[in-house]
Amino acid sequence: MRRRYRAVKQDQRAEFERDRDRILYSSAFRRLSGITQIVRAGEADVFHTRQQHTIKVAQVGRRLAQNCVREQPDLADRVGLNPEVVEASCLAHDLGHPPFGHVGEHLLDVLVRKHGDDNGFEGNAQSFRILTKLAVRFVECTGLDLTRAALAACLKYPWLRNAKEPSRSKKWGAYDSEKEDFEFARELFQHSAKTAEADLMDWADDIAYSVHDLEDFHRCGVLPWHRILEGDQSDQILRRALESWYGKPMDAEGRLRDAFRNLNSFLRGSFPQLINEPYDGSLHQRQQLRTMTSRLIGRYIGAARLTEPDAMGKCVAIAEDEADEVLILKQITRDYIISNPALAAQQKGQERILETLFECVHTDSQKEPPKYLPNRLRYLWDIDGRPKPARFVSDCIASLTEGEAVALHGRLHGIASGSVLDPIVR
Repeated sequence: MRRRYRAVKQDQRAEFERDRDRILYSSAFRRLSGITQIVRAGEADVFHTRQQHTIKVAQVGRRLAQNCVREQPDLADRVGLNPEVVEASCLAHDLGHPPFGHVGEHLLDVLVRKHGDDNGFEGNAQSFRILTKLAVRFVECTGLDLTRAALAACLKYPWLRNAKEPSRSKKWGAYDSEKEDFEFARELFQHSAKTAEADLMDWADDIAYSVHDLEDFHRCGVLPWHRILEGDQSDQILRRALESWYGKPMDAEGRLRDAFRNLNSFLRGSFPQLINEPYDGSLHQRQQLRTMTSRLIGRYIGAARLTEPDAMGKCVAIAEDEADEVLILKQITRDYIISNPALAAQQKGQERILETLFECVHTDSQKEPPKYLPNRLRYLWDIDGRPKPARFVSDCIASLTEGEAVALHGRLHGIASGSVLDPIVR
């Protein structure tokens, strides 16, 4: 339970409880209420924000860990599984997401590398940077000074970026600037696998994404279940899900078809009215939707099991049937929501906002932080601003909500002047 910097004055909390509380009370966590999950934050109350998604991931993650501890206490003790650490990592897993979600993440990666920083931008690495360097908490040190276990649990991709290895250049867990913190987090692990807590955090994220986001779009009436569950549409969903399957094992197609049949049978057998009637928000439909969501989550929580560590150090296994069902549900979201032309048009505009905002702030950040940046962001210059202005700009943008990014862009480009009495960032 070692921390890197501070001796902690004891109170009623255990060390891992303190980690969880520090993340929950951070400015970065609060910011997530203004960040896209799939649909733009603030568009309608029916959609999850990134913060609402994170809260549900944390709840699912804690229940996953508690179930493993209850069902396999001896093995949980040997691998060191702690539900508090899982919940803490779930609360932290999306802290680094910039405005406009994955669209912003991809664009910032391109822009940071364009301006000379080969580490680029990655949401998971930015989360780790926030936890270890950017979060404001103590006078004595930067970041939140979490325990080694909590930091390791936040590393969904436990490696630095390596352009020579495709698997380590698409997703990575930390920038070179946080290499010492990364090595501290991973010092006790003589393998490249995620910790048990990180694995459960990852599975909790998949569960929440596949179930809760589909619940949102069911309410909006944009999921034609009768087409999804039968005929050509189902074949196309399976084909695209198979294409997205990393490694494409020989038995993948047969497994996916079995999982699709199981999912189809579950939905048609237990909730025929829900999937065949237009959603109108009636009491019965709301009850059925809640029941469906609860049963799916319970099904997927029960699919996680601890195992003896393999040669790579992996010690969490997810049952194949349930893992395949979640893959299919995620593919339905991609096909019917993320591929929506209206969403694509909205994302194009969001890219333009971020690109012009980045270039403007970067141009003005060669010698000192621009005078128009609010005080809340100025401390970021002293962290890496002078040697790496592109990193400073990405840190600034990734500290904004979407509303703040739009407001700052509007003022800098004369689109909306606002009021001098109305700060952009509080």
